[in-house]
Amino acid sequence: MVGGREDLEELLRAVRRQACPDEVLAWLGSRIGADIAWVRGPGAAVATAGFPVHVLTALAEPLSKVAGARFAASTAYLDGREVRLEGFGPHEPRRVLVTLSATSLPKESAALASQTGGLLELMGRAVTADSSKHAYEDKALQLLFAVFTALMTGEVTLARRMTTGNVPPLLDAERVRIHLLHCPPADRDRLVRSLDSSGFHGRGLMVQCPAFDEQLICLAPESAEPGGRSPQGEMLRRLVRETPGYALGISRPHPLAETRSAYGEAVHALAVARNSPDRVAVHQRQSSLVEVLPRGAGLAWARALTGPLSGLPKPTVDVSRLVVAFPRTATARLLSISRTTVAAHCRKAEAALRVNLGDIRTRAALDLALSLTGLEPDPAVAVAQVPPSLDELLRSDAAVSWADIFLLPLREARYREVYATVAAWIDANTDAQRTSVRLGLSRNTVRARLRTAERLLKRDLLTTGTGIHDVVHALAVAELSDSASSDVAAGLLVG
Repeated sequence: MVGGREDLEELLRAVRRQACPDEVLAWLGSRIGADIAWVRGPGAAVATAGFPVHVLTALAEPLSKVAGARFAASTAYLDGREVRLEGFGPHEPRRVLVTLSATSLPKESAALASQTGGLLELMGRAVTADSSKHAYEDKALQLLFAVFTALMTGEVTLARRMTTGNVPPLLDAERVRIHLLHCPPADRDRLVRSLDSSGFHGRGLMVQCPAFDEQLICLAPESAEPGGRSPQGEMLRRLVRETPGYALGISRPHPLAETRSAYGEAVHALAVARNSPDRVAVHQRQSSLVEVLPRGAGLAWARALTGPLSGLPKPTVDVSRLVVAFPRTATARLLSISRTTVAAHCRKAEAALRVNLGDIRTRAALDLALSLTGLEPDPAVAVAQVPPSLDELLRSDAAVSWADIFLLPLREARYREVYATVAAWIDANTDAQRTSVRLGLSRNTVRARLRTAERLLKRDLLTTGTGIHDVVHALAVAELSDSASSDVAAGLLVG
């Protein structure tokens, strides 16, 4: 019997299969022997099952009345056939189920049609609600990335303004750590939505890195508990222990305004973690070249190099600062612009600086100069009147000492091949294919040795590449030292 329990169970099975409206209407039409249309408003068909759509034009008036809630339902006759219209939903214009049959529908068939219309309306609400939920989540994640970006530039006040009315506890924290989780992109999206669809997890901030699909960034307040481990950090550590292929890099504690430094440390720690047995690493304090160079001489050189940037538009300067540290594709994604736009800004910067930003040594020099000019002013330091050359800076005792310590792990006898591979890779402008040809090795061997170098140097070389510049400068110092030693030795022989 039409409209019996079996029909209702079949209808529910169709809905549970998340069948599209066309499939549900086709099932209903075959069951009650009628043509069916599911209409939005006065005449826009959403789905049909054998229904002659041109008929809707002739039904414009009754459709308008039912869709406008003037009538709950209406019956009409068209060319000797019965047309039944029933409205569904609380908001106008309502959805209207239209049946077209050669004879009047039996009571049971009409009831089954009405039940089907009710379920179609609920399906539509569910789809709308789901779409709205995802739209909200997407907007929330965009806002949270904007908050993270503000923190990366040291703009804590701006980050707080973005969350006015509901400032999260994180933005009141004195010190924070960044936990950088490496995982498959699909897992990353699932983790963010399952842990907290708004992006905040407890007291921490969780954002999906827009530049690297396999990275999830978690910024968590430093815990006052022994060991300083936050609940967010413990949760991420547990995920790594339980999930093969995951890795976690953790920064040292930093003031909130130094989020960028914390992120850089987490990047380097992640490079170490990916090559470690337990796949978790906390950044260890290491002196940077910026810290040890003679401040006055270094500033003079840096200002001379970066001076032409002051005459460029701010967007060009912002892009230039990013492309020295990240691949151009990553820069485009970070700024939500095209690679073509990034390339255009780079050409402007290259013309002003008279350099080639495609060269790794040029990018390393510019990155060092930007870091030096970004240091807090020190009134006690007198800037040199005559800017030295970069080679002169790198010959300083402090730079030589820094490079010796930095390269020490690679200078062990068992890692001589790794050292040679890293040096050849830099000479090949970080092109693994050219390096493999030059050394007569496979690309896999080259990459494996670079991964070993990442672990030994505790620097990221192959993902973001943010550690390459330290390698460039350390090798340059070593080369200058070797050259000076050779000159001394030659002088002694001549003497």
